[in-house]
Amino acid sequence: MRLRVIQNINELPLLARSWNDLLCQSASHVPFLRAEYVKAWWQHLGGGEWQHGDLYIVVAEEDNLSDQLLGIAPLFITKDKLGAKQLMFIGSVEISDYLDVIVKPENTLRFLDALFEHLEQLPRSTWHEMHWVNVLEDSPTVSAFNLCAEAKGWKVDIDRLQPAPYIPLKDSWDSYLATVDKKQRHEIRRKLRRFEELPNKKQWYIVQEAEKLDEELEAFFNLMLMDKNKVGFLSDRMRLQMISIAHAAFEAGWLQLAFLEIDGEKAAAYLNFDYANQLWIYNSGLNPKFAHFSPGWVLLGYLIQWAIDHGRQLFDFMRGEEDYKIRFGSINRYVMRLSAYR
Repeated sequence: MRLRVIQNINELPLLARSWNDLLCQSASHVPFLRAEYVKAWWQHLGGGEWQHGDLYIVVAEEDNLSDQLLGIAPLFITKDKLGAKQLMFIGSVEISDYLDVIVKPENTLRFLDALFEHLEQLPRSTWHEMHWVNVLEDSPTVSAFNLCAEAKGWKVDIDRLQPAPYIPLKDSWDSYLATVDKKQRHEIRRKLRRFEELPNKKQWYIVQEAEKLDEELEAFFNLMLMDKNKVGFLSDRMRLQMISIAHAAFEAGWLQLAFLEIDGEKAAAYLNFDYANQLWIYNSGLNPKFAHFSPGWVLLGYLIQWAIDHGRQLFDFMRGEEDYKIRFGSINRYVMRLSAYR
């Protein structure tokens, strides 16, 4: 195994195809590790979450086979408030729900052992701490990280961060509802029935046309800004970040931007990723004018039905412990923070 370091983001497109091919075989096959997502995130450093960073992507290749990737550690170096240099995953922390190294499960230990040997040889002025966040608890990286870091004599902390609820989908809407708590099943049906019986003109749709994407994204942002809790989040830099991510995902074929309209006015929207036979629920916007119609619940119900009808296997609510996720019958799992200190 031979390691090399990428410190210029313009090299990434040259690796994109083999990068994404390896991701498809990785234990953490998530949209936040796609080459196009990584590039889009780096352009705006998480929408301003980070003010500075030095790219440090470590790529492992088979000896004498530069086109055969064995592993990728998509890292960058930044400083904490006290000036300590940290190795973080590209995508950390807030807007990328799941992160990890990219490697086949059976090569995880071998890759991390070689990676940590490389990092150990770097001058101590290069990095002091490593914080890998949002790693799914069932990833083989969790145990391999602990073994390899302790073997170097580093102090290790592994912490549970947040729940990341998901719904394993059934082969029909009725089969799915049968898995939901009886009271909540009745509530879902009642809200959908009440909405469908409204005399108002109503529709829901998924944005398909590239020429309408920017207009529809602007409508989505307007809905987000109707929530006072999201006004601070959606800064000018974050708006540019989300536009960049949405365009990258749309061009690669895995963006899903869905709207619910009542009397021609947008009442609810979800920006999701339709990727790897799963639907990943990323962000939402609601118009409080239509709150009595429960448009968020209604659109979620339609999206679950759509996912079932289109053969998707999982409906992933991603990070967060909002009550409605449990009410729709989701199962909890958690993301972890893996930390090591030289």
